[in-house]
Amino acid sequence: MADITADPGAEQDGLTPVKPIESELLVVTGMSGAGRSTASDALEDHGWYVVENLPPQMLGTLAELVSHAPGSIPRLAVVVDVRSKGLFTDIRTALGALSASGVKYRVLFLDANDGVLVRRFEQGRRPHPLQGGGRILDGIAAEREILGELRDSADLVLDTSDLNVHGLATAVTELFSESGPIALRLNVMSFGFKYGLPVDANYVADVRFIPNPHWVPQLRPHTGLDKDVSDFVLGAEGVGNFVDRYVMALEPVLDGYRRENKHYATIAVGCTGGKHRSVAVAMELSKKLAQYPRVTVTTTHRDLGRE
Repeated sequence: MADITADPGAEQDGLTPVKPIESELLVVTGMSGAGRSTASDALEDHGWYVVENLPPQMLGTLAELVSHAPGSIPRLAVVVDVRSKGLFTDIRTALGALSASGVKYRVLFLDANDGVLVRRFEQGRRPHPLQGGGRILDGIAAEREILGELRDSADLVLDTSDLNVHGLATAVTELFSESGPIALRLNVMSFGFKYGLPVDANYVADVRFIPNPHWVPQLRPHTGLDKDVSDFVLGAEGVGNFVDRYVMALEPVLDGYRRENKHYATIAVGCTGGKHRSVAVAMELSKKLAQYPRVTVTTTHRDLGRE
């Protein structure tokens, strides 16, 4: 959004110029039941001014008002969802208009797998806003079709399938706390292919080419977090070369993300069960990626403990 600078005459009068105030606009959207309310509450807790269920056509007007007085509302989050019905289909046009007018914004898209969404609606005993006379799954399918393009172009996609309200609040806090998001935050996630691909992965590395510690009796009970397993995995032929080359291949990606103002990405590392190989390689990747400037790395193990 617009920068409001100090009076140019202030420096001439011997006063220290006031640092320009840059206001932020975050558009929060995503699947119904994926946690928009929890996310908006967490944003409010960290100083964001949150406007919920805003018709997309009003995005430009609201952004213009805030840009003229960024000191009063420096951080604005706008929650847009399918309760806007037909109005929601205009969000792409509204976002395009924001870009054309020079307003900087980011889109946070909250998602979850269908099974989790169904369970959440059933627990809340509320119908999906688009299911009509059909099933909850019918409403979810209709919503995915409407939101598909927006999800693909979002700056941040946060999968809440494995998060409770506290976990989601923590994730939002890490991304949008008072200090603001860092230049680039990477989440290196290990997972098991037999449990499905992570829906929020930007890149997926398949490490099933590595000999499996599962077939070594003394290693089978342990995980990739244990030194014996880690040494076995990382010491296998070609693994060190793979990790080094994978990190090198990501270098232009990280630079591109910075240029495109993308602040968050997930790199998923998968093996069969998500217990040994993917965990050890994810830890090693995290260690090497954390050495890059202006990058913060977190490591998560989605399926560790499921076996």
